[in-house]
Amino acid sequence: MSDFFLHAHSGFRYLVLLAGLLTVLYSVYGLISGIAYDYKMRFLSSSFAGLLHLQILLGLVLIFSGRFQPAVAGHILMMVFAGAAGQIPVSVMRRRPNEEKTYLPHFIWALAALAIIFLGLKAIGRPLIG
Repeated sequence: MSDFFLHAHSGFRYLVLLAGLLTVLYSVYGLISGIAYDYKMRFLSSSFAGLLHLQILLGLVLIFSGRFQPAVAGHILMMVFAGAAGQIPVSVMRRRPNEEKTYLPHFIWALAALAIIFLGLKAIGRPLIG
């Protein structure tokens, strides 16, 4: 059963990366075009954060199923930071009044989360894609 979770965790990263990339691209589009903050940005950012949290949950299942190796400690730490970075704009924008919502926090924090994911994958010697 743990092989299932290992393959799921390994393959699910592509959805996480796609959601992160779409979040960054749409936030850039919103910044450049000057369009008003909309539900699409909220949906993309929330989807990215949710998929990232699900990925972390799959990783935790792997740890508790006995597949933990000390060499992945750096990977685990980086992914927890990535999860936090992905959640920040969702939480911050939810509390702001509509007229104060902007695309910039989504751009900054999604890009930061993707960079941390990249570093976390490098910590275990995995390529970002492939």
